[in-house]
Amino acid sequence: MKKRLPNILTYSRILVIPAIVVVFLYMKRPLSDWLCSTLFLYAGVTDFFDGYLARAWHAHSNLGKFLDPIADKLLVATALMLLVSAGRADILPALAILCREILVSGLREFLADLRISVPVSTLAKYKTAAQMLAIYLLLLGGSAPLHLPAHELGCWLLWAAALLTLVTGYAYLKTGLKHLAEN
Repeated sequence: MKKRLPNILTYSRILVIPAIVVVFLYMKRPLSDWLCSTLFLYAGVTDFFDGYLARAWHAHSNLGKFLDPIADKLLVATALMLLVSAGRADILPALAILCREILVSGLREFLADLRISVPVSTLAKYKTAAQMLAIYLLLLGGSAPLHLPAHELGCWLLWAAALLTLVTGYAYLKTGLKHLAEN
C-alpha cells in the first residue's frame, strides 16, 4: 500500500477535476467558491505529497511519472478555463500559462526520445507556486473574508506566474532548440 499511495494521490487529483467543474458551474456562490477553492487546495497538496512520498519511499512508477504531469496540466487548464469563462481571470496570462505547458510537454517528450532529461528549475517551481496560489485565490474570489482581497491578489499573482512562465518557457525552448539543431 505504501508504494501505491503516491499514485493513489495522483488519481484523486484527477478525480477532483470534474468535481471542481460541477461545483463551479452548478452551485451557487459563495458556497461554490469555497468548495472549488478547497478542492483545488486539496489537489495542490496532493501534488506536493505524491512527489514527496514517491521520492522518500522510493515508490517511483512509470504510471506515476506519466500521470502526475498530466494531472497537473489538466487541473490548471480546467481551472483557468473556468475562471476566464466566468470573467474572473484575464485571458492573456491564462493563455501564456497554457501555451507554455503545451510547449514544455512537447519539448520534454522530444528530449526524452533523445534520452535527455531537463530538470525542473527553481524558477519554474516559483512559477508553479505563484500559479497555484493565484488560481486558488481566484476560485475563492469575492467569497473570501473582507480583509483578504483574494481576487486582486489572484490577478496579480496570475500575471506574475505568466511572466515567470515566459521566462522559464524560453529557457526550456532554448535547451530544446540546442538539441534539435544537433539532430
